[in-house]
Amino acid sequence: MSTNDDWGGFGFDTRQVHAGEAPESTHGARITPIYLSAAYLFDDFAEAEARFTGADEGQLYSRNANPTHHVAERRLASLERGSGAIVVGSGQAAITGLLLGLAGSGERLVSTASIYSGTRILFDRTFARLGVGVDYVRDPENRDEWDRAITPETKAILVETIPNPKNDLVDVVAVAEVARAHGIPLIVDNTVATPYLIRPLELGADVVVHSSTKFLTGHGAALSGAIVDGGSFDWSASSRSYPGITAPPAPGAPSFAEKYGRRALEAYLRFGIVNDLGAALSPVHSFLLQQGMETLSLRMARHLQNADEIARWLAGHPAVESVDYAGLETSPYHRIATARFGGHAGSVFAFTVRGGREGAQRFFDALRVFSRMTNIGDVRSMALHPATTTHVSFSADERARLGISDGLIRLSIGIETASDLIADLEQALRTASPH
Repeated sequence: MSTNDDWGGFGFDTRQVHAGEAPESTHGARITPIYLSAAYLFDDFAEAEARFTGADEGQLYSRNANPTHHVAERRLASLERGSGAIVVGSGQAAITGLLLGLAGSGERLVSTASIYSGTRILFDRTFARLGVGVDYVRDPENRDEWDRAITPETKAILVETIPNPKNDLVDVVAVAEVARAHGIPLIVDNTVATPYLIRPLELGADVVVHSSTKFLTGHGAALSGAIVDGGSFDWSASSRSYPGITAPPAPGAPSFAEKYGRRALEAYLRFGIVNDLGAALSPVHSFLLQQGMETLSLRMARHLQNADEIARWLAGHPAVESVDYAGLETSPYHRIATARFGGHAGSVFAFTVRGGREGAQRFFDALRVFSRMTNIGDVRSMALHPATTTHVSFSADERARLGISDGLIRLSIGIETASDLIADLEQALRTASPH
């Protein structure tokens, strides 16, 4: 479960290939095997008891631990510089398991308003039914707005490093100061940026989550999610109550905080809430996640290069009203891109086609190289019309407040030849604005 990071002193490119591996002694397989086993044998009566009480952290059941998962978990924890990680069935499962593990009925969370639409829907629909409230901050750079949103019932803050589709970057350092001032953990969704571009735990965040379906896996073939514990938050010392971590899980047993120390959250999620929810990941998908992480830096370099070139080209096109890309010097978020992201802004951003919904529809239907689909972070470039898809259930007023106009198109820039992508956008824009 822990990182056990023998590769901790090595560079990012080396760790993405080697970190977390364990020798396969039976046949000497160089690649981590896929352990397709629901459960595992116990040597005897005593070992069965020890596995269930947690005295022995060996294999018990693949709902909470699997040898294939361990490699992916240790590797991602190494890349994010966390104390440990747990993989689950999807990014949505990661957010759900983590936040329901921290907040219960009558308690609240605070989040930026421009988070991924699926997360907003999760909060406003399912969390609301469970009695967990969420308060939204519209301007993350406004400290007073954060302070007003946080109440004694608030149990955590959630932000995304690079929200989609508007590319409105969040300064993790500034939000971490807010979280520390209020004594609550800061959780950062690092899906779009990945640890290649920014590592929130090094900037003051306490926990990182990923929809590892996206850039970490990178090929669009497998769902997965991940939670990376930074091991930095003192759950026992907090003025807020986190009983799942600080209270004994059984009569006479030590709490997860007492037993696991820096790994308390990871252990609690693995053997507690995530196990209870049954958000298990297939070992096949865990294997594919490992394979994807091996080439993360190579793919991200191309994603970022292509995105920057395409965003700048779009910004000069007469059929384009505006481009939401923080890498542009004209963006209100360019300061954050420069200070925290090395001048980059990821490869998921939006632009607005002239002609409103009709122009957007003509553009969308004319695409040939870009795939029309609802995913991001694939090696393939993708396009989507948020107002009629990801944000279709939002009210017109809320879409307007979020900047989701009828002409807005979201792009996820892949690793194809940039000139081919630009040529596809050019012919589609000509179709959108024939005059």
